[in-house]
Amino acid sequence: MIKNIQVFSLLLLLTLLNADAESNKQTAAYNPYKLQPGDIVFQSGNSLQDKAVMAATHSRWSHVGLIFFYQGSPWVFEAVQPVKTTPLKEFISRNPSDFFAMRLKNAKRYINEENIHKAELSGKEMLGVKYDPYFQWTNDKLYCSELVWKIYKQATGLQLCTPRKVSSYDLDSVAMQKLITQRFGSMKNLPMNEIMVAPGDIARSSLLVEAPRKDELTSNR
Repeated sequence: MIKNIQVFSLLLLLTLLNADAESNKQTAAYNPYKLQPGDIVFQSGNSLQDKAVMAATHSRWSHVGLIFFYQGSPWVFEAVQPVKTTPLKEFISRNPSDFFAMRLKNAKRYINEENIHKAELSGKEMLGVKYDPYFQWTNDKLYCSELVWKIYKQATGLQLCTPRKVSSYDLDSVAMQKLITQRFGSMKNLPMNEIMVAPGDIARSSLLVEAPRKDELTSNR
């Protein structure tokens, strides 16, 4: 009986190890980037909010997060519900076909030990903060692109993009109209003068470039 239990335990362990190895292979296949702390990662989704954000910003991206490393592994700091840290492979698994990473053009100048420490302090203050479905420019609740923008501003002094008024976005899509009705009741309740930043705004930042790809680094050796 004991021998059977030991055999079963060994088989279970091997199964779990193989599953984790397969998961790592899938993550590697969908992550072509050699990431480093401070890189900004983007993805899209299929929810009503995703569709509304992409339509309003004329962008492919509806969600954004910030890369950091813990015990040698990449994680994403992101504003969902609530603000939290997510293993990179879990982040990618939400929509593997849509994953994009960007980096500061002058990363070596700004992503240093001092600024990483500042980002960590800012992140600790934001961790656990509730998600803001109304996209308001406050600190008691946060949405994804606001989180990334504010951490960068506090840690490096850089504004990744200029915040825009709500009225400057394209609000006419069916998805956006549905989202506005759900959350604000009607268009007249929408705070048109509220400032905000969207994932697409950050992706179009003149301060950023696409992060180096693994194959590019290999070919340059």
